[in-house]
Amino acid sequence: MKILVLGAGGIGGYFGGRLAQGGADVTFLVREKRAAQIAANGLVIESPNGNATIVAKTVTAEGMKPGYDLVLFTCKAYDLDSAMDAIAPAMTGECVVVPMLNGISHLERLDARFGKAKVMGGTCQINVTLGPDGTVKHMEPLNRLTFGERDGAQSPRAKAFAAELAKSSIDWTLSPTIEQDMWEKLMFLSVLAAVTCLFRGNIGEVLSAPGGRATLERAIAANIEIVAKCAAPPREKIIEWARGRLLTPGPAASSMLRDVERGNPVEADHIVGFMLERAREHGVDETILALAFAHLKTYEARRAAGRLPAA
Repeated sequence: MKILVLGAGGIGGYFGGRLAQGGADVTFLVREKRAAQIAANGLVIESPNGNATIVAKTVTAEGMKPGYDLVLFTCKAYDLDSAMDAIAPAMTGECVVVPMLNGISHLERLDARFGKAKVMGGTCQINVTLGPDGTVKHMEPLNRLTFGERDGAQSPRAKAFAAELAKSSIDWTLSPTIEQDMWEKLMFLSVLAAVTCLFRGNIGEVLSAPGGRATLERAIAANIEIVAKCAAPPREKIIEWARGRLLTPGPAASSMLRDVERGNPVEADHIVGFMLERAREHGVDETILALAFAHLKTYEARRAAGRLPAA
């Protein structure tokens, strides 16, 4: 199976790198600067699961040609249109895209661009970022990738990707319920993003603040109800896992908070705004989501106007 990975940042660099390390035929679609960096230094991963320097194949937009079987699609929601343009030359024949974006609303746009039959479902759970020197910094052992056909079928292409993952060190699942998995990930992520961005602190700091635990409990309850009304009730094991992550003091924080702290664009509409709209549609308690969304949109307005404080 020939795999194209969009980008070699945190998520793409880690999962694509581990696939290549396991022997998969992986090519990274990157900009010229990143291609030169990888050519000079290799794809460098620092991880509690083992460090690695991988000799990786890259291609830039100018050199893109058909011939891939699967695209691992790792981008931010605000870059979705340009990312679809970038992978379009690969999306010929039987090539399928496996998106690793946060949220779920991107599926509709991918379907419209490439056709629903060429879009699998996918999600991941990993705490990873790209350092200034190009190092993929993986910050805790969790590195879970879940994917599958949206109709639950165990298709040949899904099995082929599973076979490549099985040769790697990635914790992976070929799921028959991938869209429900994506909703459940969104349930967790929207709480984490909303609360850590609203309070500008990690979970431990929020829990130590007066009213912090009650705020988290209220946000968790609302997001569970949203998912139950939009898809299916979240599974008890997922709720238990999410509550453990969200209500245990520690350094956990959302990547959205890191983006705010760095003055970067954020996925406010795709995550918090999307769930806020669903809350309003179904009469669910919107208080925490609404406050967080207003906070994030204020941040976006200040950023657009160039009024953020210097780092």
